[in-house]
Amino acid sequence: MSVQRETSQPLRVLPRGRHAAPREVVAESQRERVLVAMADAVADKGYNNASVADVIERAGISRRSFYEHFANKEEAFLAAYDAGVGGLLEAIAEAEDEAGVTAGGAGDGGLLARAHAGTEVYLQLLADNPAFARTFLIEVLGAGPDALARRDAVHERFAERMAATFDAIAAQVPDLPRPNAYVFRAAVGAIHELVTDCLLKRGAEALPELLPAILEIELRLLSGRVPEPPRR
Repeated sequence: MSVQRETSQPLRVLPRGRHAAPREVVAESQRERVLVAMADAVADKGYNNASVADVIERAGISRRSFYEHFANKEEAFLAAYDAGVGGLLEAIAEAEDEAGVTAGGAGDGGLLARAHAGTEVYLQLLADNPAFARTFLIEVLGAGPDALARRDAVHERFAERMAATFDAIAAQVPDLPRPNAYVFRAAVGAIHELVTDCLLKRGAEALPELLPAILEIELRLLSGRVPEPPRR
């Protein structure tokens, strides 16, 4: 399940009767609908209050179909978390790589271009998917130890991605000192704090407004420089 705009096409409705889809296609569609429904139900009611009944009602499937895919609510939640975050990371990586090619991939300009592109996509996707944003940034905190372990692993993946981006630029800029690993993790934590605070106080639609602040955090921590405003 990739992260997509909530205003994009709705989930496909599979044909029935003599036009019914193959069994594996039906199963995949059911699983995807459960993942989307899980994010919606948890965002609406909170993880502890959302039930399997809430999920299957939103997904439009039977209870039996739900348990053919998942053992319980927690397993479905973790699957939705993994799928959503995976799509988010893919979109960020694609935007950063494309920006790096466009900028020539050299110097602080390349670092700023990649940071700007990846951060902009990150914030916009969260803004376009408010249920995903609330479920997997806030409600995950109350979803149990396995969910917290997943969250920690995701923060580490973001830090590793940031480090990889830095290294790709630093290879062409010998005088750019490389921060310690904990600096990348600290940058992820700072960004997460800003995003969560905005989400709680102002709503997901305000998240893109954080772009300048987050870019400053990234550039100050990673290069010791203050970024110039991006050119439009």
